[in-house]
Amino acid sequence: MSALEIAGTILGVLGVGLMIRQSIWGWPVGLVQVSLYAWIFFEARLYSDSILQLIFIGLQGYGWWHWHQARRDPARVAPELPVTRLSVPAAVTLGLGGLVATAGWGEFMRRSTDAALPHWDAFILMFSVAAQWLQARKILECWLGWIIVNVVAVGVYWTKDLRLTAGLYLVFLGLAVWGWRAWRASLAVEREAGHA
Repeated sequence: MSALEIAGTILGVLGVGLMIRQSIWGWPVGLVQVSLYAWIFFEARLYSDSILQLIFIGLQGYGWWHWHQARRDPARVAPELPVTRLSVPAAVTLGLGGLVATAGWGEFMRRSTDAALPHWDAFILMFSVAAQWLQARKILECWLGWIIVNVVAVGVYWTKDLRLTAGLYLVFLGLAVWGWRAWRASLAVEREAGHA
């Protein structure tokens, strides 16, 4: 356990807590957290996870910008970006695409690197990117994606002796369930307000 892992853990919990509350400040906190974890995962030879953190830097920036733009739009009635839902065809396409991408990237990493757990690491990469994109777009199903990713991540990080990180992802799992419930309630309130 390193000082970077401790700092990343604290910032991770804080960032997800802010996301659950739909606070735009979750994005800059997340930017710092994923920057720290890019290095942590690289040192643990979890290369797909390290690449994922670099992708997250871009997605965190995009999410911050997207949520901020919604606040500045004078045509919007509500000051915040609303929670929306993913259509069933889009969810199926996203899921199947994620599995195909996982198989391809995992096999590439297995054959061309000394990556530890290349296919599981690839699963975390592909489905985290999908969940992060949905979160940036403020789509409710991002939390279901995070629930699945966090279950897999706990096992991978525990196996790689990143015990604090495994514990962090166990906390993230609980926060993802909380996030699902909170955003679903917010969606229901928004729909009720729309029908009023």
